[in-house]
Amino acid sequence: MSETISPLAPKKYPKMPAIEGVRIATAEAGIKYKNRTDLLAMVFDEGTAVAGVFTRSKCPSAPVDVCRENLSGGKARVLVVNSGNANAFTGKKGRETTSMTGKAAAEAAGCTPGEVFQASTGVIGEPLDACRFSHLLAGMVKDAKAEVWTEAAKAIMTTDTYPKVATATVKLGDVDVTINGIAKGAGMIAPDMATMLSFIATDAPIDAAALQALLSKGVAPTFNSVTVDSDTSTSDTLLLFATGAAAKRGAPKITDAKDARLAQFKRALNKILKNLALQVVRDGEGARKQVEVTVTGAKSARSAKRIALSIANSPLVKTAVAGEDANWGRVVMAVGKSGEPADRDRLSIWFGDNRLAVDGERDPDYSEQETSAYMKRDDISIRADIGIGRGKATVWTCDLTKEYVAINGDYRS
Repeated sequence: MSETISPLAPKKYPKMPAIEGVRIATAEAGIKYKNRTDLLAMVFDEGTAVAGVFTRSKCPSAPVDVCRENLSGGKARVLVVNSGNANAFTGKKGRETTSMTGKAAAEAAGCTPGEVFQASTGVIGEPLDACRFSHLLAGMVKDAKAEVWTEAAKAIMTTDTYPKVATATVKLGDVDVTINGIAKGAGMIAPDMATMLSFIATDAPIDAAALQALLSKGVAPTFNSVTVDSDTSTSDTLLLFATGAAAKRGAPKITDAKDARLAQFKRALNKILKNLALQVVRDGEGARKQVEVTVTGAKSARSAKRIALSIANSPLVKTAVAGEDANWGRVVMAVGKSGEPADRDRLSIWFGDNRLAVDGERDPDYSEQETSAYMKRDDISIRADIGIGRGKATVWTCDLTKEYVAINGDYRS
């Protein structure tokens, strides 16, 4: 957790309501950080359904393995998250830690280890000693309270400068249901199925299969469309829990993701996913600007996304934005290196409403003065039209500053 809060942090935070069937506790376990919470337990009522998406990294953390295994059961009673240590690349010791944590949490909640979900974030390759925190779980489960969502978001932070929370209340049938979400992430962000860590809960009665379909579809234009530094974490975990408590108030039980009654819920869920994903980008390590990259006119939507990510991940594009330099030549470079179909002589580029290049050369009406003024903003949009098809995509990133190097140069110390 940084001393200085990102200039792109939200000006105010939503008041996070309680979700019936969810209770939360945080604690200071001293895993890496002193004088701050670094352990989270979320406790769910019996019958809570769960869905999840995870990193596609070939070096996943031990907790990711546990979540994948337990997801097949479709039920959750406890989530345990620690910050300061990723429990990744820790071999047999890592598995022993997740096993000990699962047993301690299951005992505390009176459930099976198969209903305990785990996530860890922080340094890779350092063994995580479960004895540092497993003894705290019984008290945490017992004392958990409903309305401490922002505290939960704080406990899972690493190099984040602010907690990331979002909430929405919508109708399911004629009944109000609530969705709350938290996320953490600032560096090592190029999600591949999920973000660094994000946990979302609702009181809507939606079964696990329908929940999974909603989540899997929702990540593509949100969490899988953001990048801070092109590095995919070993620990990416996004879990969605549905307690079903709203059924007691008359909310209809949903078993099919295509159920028309889910329309409002689906929109709200996707909005929360996007909100949290953008908060992660806006807290990118050392970030001073948010950058929206849109590619149009590509051969296909998939091709457009690959070109957009080539632009968004380019250190040269990102440092130009940091230096408030409208260097559109770097966008040309990023389009050209993407490996996707493109036609140099049909390419057009905009920074905001300023068209800098058209039909493969500099726009004769381009104004350096106007574009330079635009580059001073906190939010920058870059658009490239490839000119060969109808494919389009949007991704989000941030600029690359000296602070990013400083933060990551001494991350382990």
